[in-house]
Amino acid sequence: MKKILYLLIALLAVVLPSCHSNEQNYREAYEKAVERRKTGIGAETYAKIEAERQRYTHVINGDSVRMVYMNTNVAIDSTDQAKTYNVVVASFTQRINAKSYRDRLREECGFPSYVLFGGPDKLYYVILQGFDDKESAAALLHDLDKKVKMKILEPLPWILCKL
Repeated sequence: MKKILYLLIALLAVVLPSCHSNEQNYREAYEKAVERRKTGIGAETYAKIEAERQRYTHVINGDSVRMVYMNTNVAIDSTDQAKTYNVVVASFTQRINAKSYRDRLREECGFPSYVLFGGPDKLYYVILQGFDDKESAAALLHDLDKKVKMKILEPLPWILCKL
């Protein structure tokens, strides 16, 4: 009887650890996932994508300005009137974050900010102010540091030309 009990305990000692995941299994799975992410897009491909995004520059009033043309819709308040040329200062994947940032721009800086949704990335774009002509939008973009005291989230604010 004792031999059977010892044999059963020995068998359980061998079988049970192999049934449960352990830290080493999790680490191996994590490292494989990280490796797949790294090999999914190379540094050269990423650089090409970023160069393509940055190539939409126009010269307006002697300044080089990034201007992107895309289809968008007013996302949050239907009372907001989107203009043709919009100065983008932030973009978010979540509506609540875009609305919060827009509200801060309105309260702290006094700009008639609004949010547009769309584009190829399906993002919420926070617009500092919209204009009917690109020269006015470029002028605001040029003097942005003087007029906005908040931290601008986009690395380089740009103009979204609404189609």
